[in-house]
Amino acid sequence: MKKLSTLIFLLTLFFSAFAQTRSNFSGTVTNTNAKPIAGAIASLLNTNFATSTNAQGVFTFQNIPAGQYTLHISSMGYAAISQNVILLAGDRNTNFQLTETSNRLEEVIVTAQKREEAAQQVPISISTLSAKQVQDYKVWNLKDLTGIIPNLYSANPGDGRNVTGIRGIATTSYDPAIATYIDGVNQFSLDTYIPQLFDVERVEVLRGPQGTLYGRNAQGGVINVITKQPTNIAGGFAEVNFGSYGQQRYSLGFRTPLIKDKLYLGVAGLYDGFNGFYTNQFNNTKLDKQHSFTGNYYLKYLATQSFSLTLNVKNYANRNNGPFALSSSPADALAQPFQVNQNATTRMIDNIFNASLSANYTGKGFNFTSNSAYQQNYRYYTVPIDGDFSPLDAVSVINNYGPQFNKVKVGTQEFRFSSPASATNLKWTAGVYGFYRYSPSKTGTHFGADAAAVGSPITDFTAINTNIERNYGGAVFGQVTYVFAPQWDFTAGLRYDYEHKKEQVKGEFQPDGADPITTQNDTSSTAHFKAFTPKISLAYHITDNNNLYATYSRGFRAGGISQLGSDPSQPPLFAFKPEYSNNYELGSKNSFLNNRLHLNVSLFYIAIDNAQVPTLILPQAITVTRNAGKLDSKGAEAELAATLLKGLDIFYNFGYTHAKYSDLQVASNGAVVNLSGNRQVYTPNVTSMLALQYGYALGGNTQNKLIARGEWRYLGKQYFDLANQIEQKGYNTFNARVGVSTKRFDLFVWGTNLGNKRYIDYAYDFGAAHLGNPRMYGVTLRTNF
Repeated sequence: MKKLSTLIFLLTLFFSAFAQTRSNFSGTVTNTNAKPIAGAIASLLNTNFATSTNAQGVFTFQNIPAGQYTLHISSMGYAAISQNVILLAGDRNTNFQLTETSNRLEEVIVTAQKREEAAQQVPISISTLSAKQVQDYKVWNLKDLTGIIPNLYSANPGDGRNVTGIRGIATTSYDPAIATYIDGVNQFSLDTYIPQLFDVERVEVLRGPQGTLYGRNAQGGVINVITKQPTNIAGGFAEVNFGSYGQQRYSLGFRTPLIKDKLYLGVAGLYDGFNGFYTNQFNNTKLDKQHSFTGNYYLKYLATQSFSLTLNVKNYANRNNGPFALSSSPADALAQPFQVNQNATTRMIDNIFNASLSANYTGKGFNFTSNSAYQQNYRYYTVPIDGDFSPLDAVSVINNYGPQFNKVKVGTQEFRFSSPASATNLKWTAGVYGFYRYSPSKTGTHFGADAAAVGSPITDFTAINTNIERNYGGAVFGQVTYVFAPQWDFTAGLRYDYEHKKEQVKGEFQPDGADPITTQNDTSSTAHFKAFTPKISLAYHITDNNNLYATYSRGFRAGGISQLGSDPSQPPLFAFKPEYSNNYELGSKNSFLNNRLHLNVSLFYIAIDNAQVPTLILPQAITVTRNAGKLDSKGAEAELAATLLKGLDIFYNFGYTHAKYSDLQVASNGAVVNLSGNRQVYTPNVTSMLALQYGYALGGNTQNKLIARGEWRYLGKQYFDLANQIEQKGYNTFNARVGVSTKRFDLFVWGTNLGNKRYIDYAYDFGAAHLGNPRMYGVTLRTNF
C-alpha cells in the first residue's frame, strides 16, 4: 500500500509539472424562460474539467490552461449543447441557454475515435442511444440492439453469450467479430464480456471495421457502453420491473463525492430473474428458469485538475437452470413453441469478474491515458447437459472438471497519448497495447445406452477432450486528423498487431466405471500472426450541420489453432490465418430545422479474404475453424430522427445488407463441399425500425409528461447455416409503452412482441433451434434521487 501511495504521489508531481493554469471561466445556464437550471453538468471535452451548476444556474472552472476548448452542457429534460470557447489569461463569464428535449433533438458526444466529439461530426457510421433512449427502447441486454441499429443482428443461443454481427460480418466463434468496450475496457472474448445494461450514460455502435484504433476483432464494428459517472452532486436511482413469465428486475445505484472535487464513489447493482419460457416435456417442468446479479463499482481520485485515477470493478453472476433450451429442428421449434424434450437437464454457473485501473492526464501539450484491465470467467454445468436435445440416453456433455479448467483469464494494458483538448487543426492519437489470455477447457462427451441412435458403434463411455490455449500479443497504433482547409479535413491511421498462440491438446477414452485411456497424447503447437490495419478518411463540412465523408478502413479477426475434435478431416492443432476485410464507405450526416431533424445515410462495400469458417463437430460439440472462403458484403443504411411537432418524436432506422460468399469450400466428413454463392449466416438482408413517441405536458409543467410510444420492427430473411438450408423468413414485431414521467419518478406499462410472433432467432448448423421471446407485458417504476 505504501508503494502504491508513493507511485500516485510521483505521478501526480510529474503530470502536474506540465499543467499551465492561466484562466478562470464561469457561466450561467438558463432555460428558454430565463430561469436558472440547477444541477446541469458542464464539462470541457477531453479534459478532467467537469462541474455542475448551483441553485442560481452558475458553474465555475478555475486555473484552466489557455487555449480553445469545446464546452458541453447537459441537464435532464433539456437538449445538450456544445460550444467552442477560447480562454485567455484572466476571467471570463458567459450565459448559456438550454432548450427542452420536447422542442429539439439531443446532441450526443461520443468517444468513437478515443476522444470526445459530437457524433454528427465524426466521419464514421455511428448509432447512439442516450440514457433516456436506452430506457425508451427497453434495452436491458446488448442483444436488444437488434432491429434498433441498422444492419446489426444479435442473438443468444442460451448460454448468455450474445452472437453479434454487423453488415454481414458475423460472430461465428469465441473470437467475436464485433468488439465490445465497457467504460473503455475491451471485453476481450465471448467468455469474459457482460451483456446486461443498466445505469448507462450512452451506447455507441460503430459500424464497419475499426481496426486502427481498436485492433483485433473489431472487424464488423465496435459497441461502446459508457456507464454513468459520479460528480460533485450526490444522487442515485432505484428501478423495479415486473413482467410476464415471472420477470423481476431490480436495480439500485448511487453516486456521491466522498471529498468534493477530489474523490468520487459510484455503486450500482442489478438483479434480473424470470421463470423461463420453455417447458421440458420429459418431466413436465420449467426448463430455463434463471436469475443473475450484475454489479458496477466506481472510484475516482482527482489528484489535480490535470491528473486522475479511476478504479472500476464489475461482476456478473448468472444461474441458468436450462441453458441451451433448443428444439431438435426449426420445424419442431415452430410446431411446438417453447416445448423441448430433454432427459438431461442441468444448472449453468457463470461468474465473470472485470476490473480496470485508468490513469488520465490532460495537459497543455498532450493528453495521456493508461488503462490496465483484468478479466476472468468461470462457466460450467453442475451436472451433464443434454447433447442430443431428445429424451434418448444418447449424448450428454460434461465440463465440471474443477476450477482449474474452463476458467478463462485475460489481462490487457493500453498506453495512449493524444493531442490536447486545445488542438484545432491537427489532432492525433498514438499508443501501444498488449494482452495475455489463458483458456484451459476440458469437455467430456458421454455416450449412453442409446448412443447407437446417433451413430456410435459402442455405448457407455466418455470421450474427454482437453484444450489449453495460451496467447499473447501487442500492437502499436496511430491516427492523425489534419484540417487543411476550413471545410476539409483528412484522417489517416495505421496499426500493427502481433499475436502468438499456443494450443495444447489431449484426448482420452473412459469406459463407464473405469479409468481413462489416452487416445491423443498430450501435445501442443504454436502459431504467430501479424496484421496491418490502415485507415484513411476525407470529410467535407458543407456547413456546421451538413457533412460528407468517404472512408477506407481495414479490419481483421485474429487467427488461431483448431481444437481437438472427432472428425478425421479436421485434425487438431491446425493453424488458421487471420481473416481480413477491406471496407469502403460513403456517408452523409445532416441536421436541419435548428436541430429538430437528423438524417444520416451511408453506402458500404466490404470484401473479406481468408474467411474463417467454423464447423461444429458432433456429437462432441467441438468447433474447428479453417480459412475457407471469400465474402462480399454491400449495402445501405439510413437513420432519421425528428421532433417536428412539440412533444412528438419520430425515429426510423433502415439497413440493407447483401452478404454472399464468392468462394466457399467447406470440409465435411472427409470431403470438400462447394458452397460458393451462398449467403452469410446470422445476417438479415433487411433491418428496419419505426418508433413514434408523444409526450404531453401535464399541468403546463414540461418536467411532468404523459408519454405514449409505439414501435414497429422488421427483420428480413436470414440463414443460420452455411449450406443455407436453415432459414428464417422476414417477420414483424410490435412493441408499446405508455406511462407518466416526472422529474423524480417514472411509471410505465409496456408490452413487447405484441403480435406474439413465432420466429427462430438462433439455430446451429446441425439444426437445433431457439425461438425469439414470446409476447410479454410488464410494468416499470423508476425514481431518481
